[in-house]
Amino acid sequence: MNRRRSVRPLLLCVLLALLLAVLCLLSIALGAVSIPPGQVLRALFGHADSQLTQNIVWSARVPRTALGLAAGAALGLSGALMQALTRNPLADPGILGVSAGAAFGIVLAIAVLGVGSLYGYVWFAFAGALAASVVVFVLGRSGRSGATPVKLALAGVAVTSLLFSLTNAIVLTDPDALNRYRFWSVGSLADQDSGVVLGILPFLGVGALLALAMAPALNSLALGDDVAASLGRRLHLVRLQGVIAVMLLTGAAVAVIGPVVFLGLVVPHIARILSQYAGIGPDNRWLLPLSAVLAPCLLLTADIVGRMVDRPVEIQAGALVAFIGGPFFIALVRRRKLAEV
Repeated sequence: MNRRRSVRPLLLCVLLALLLAVLCLLSIALGAVSIPPGQVLRALFGHADSQLTQNIVWSARVPRTALGLAAGAALGLSGALMQALTRNPLADPGILGVSAGAAFGIVLAIAVLGVGSLYGYVWFAFAGALAASVVVFVLGRSGRSGATPVKLALAGVAVTSLLFSLTNAIVLTDPDALNRYRFWSVGSLADQDSGVVLGILPFLGVGALLALAMAPALNSLALGDDVAASLGRRLHLVRLQGVIAVMLLTGAAVAVIGPVVFLGLVVPHIARILSQYAGIGPDNRWLLPLSAVLAPCLLLTADIVGRMVDRPVEIQAGALVAFIGGPFFIALVRRRKLAEV
């Protein structure tokens, strides 16, 4: 029995790695112009059958797939970290206003200050994400009952609506900002080059290291603040590290692909289900990496489906993720309300 339990996590990791590899291959192969898998593999090693195939693979599909991997992992890891940090199963960078804050910061930088480069406006994304998360937590903690999961979710929805209204008001007065914003706001992996992917990797790398290093502290925090403090955890430092990690992960991802909502909400719950099946339990040392792998799987799947549904027209990945995540969020809220009655 013990040997079977020890094999299950390893089997889960192998299956997820294979799934991610297959999705990456499909992401490179499928689109307005479909390329057979054999030709994709030859093009990846520099032996494409034609220059057109080589250009499609390396100039368009590989950067798009790499961006899906990087940004998806960032949003999934950020969602799992927020849920563990707040002990709130409804926490998500999109729902708690972090993505909307980052989006508002970027639009403000582009429209008002004329910032046009990624390294210019990514700092505004970080500042907007941080400001929005602070406002949501202040609103969510107000009242006698404190920061309950449903109150935080409602505060996040309110702040998100306000920020998107302000964002729309700015872009409607600036045609240049509107042209950049209208496709980006849906959440898309399209039309990005490899330089953009490389540009966000340092931010995502630091954020991921900070998040993964927090796993033991998050396990202690799950037992309650008093128990965590008695185990020697410095709660303020743990939460500060978590806020910095979420800000880096969400800010960098949103700066490039736009505010993809519900990805960070759905994926950690799937990770918990899989970890229970594998006999791991609610251990953040497993849940955080699992979320970082499952999120790009979901994002790449949505991107592939969006390309194939109505070729050559594309449905943006963010719209399909929201289509999946919306009902999931409603079901979670209803379950939490019934549990609190």
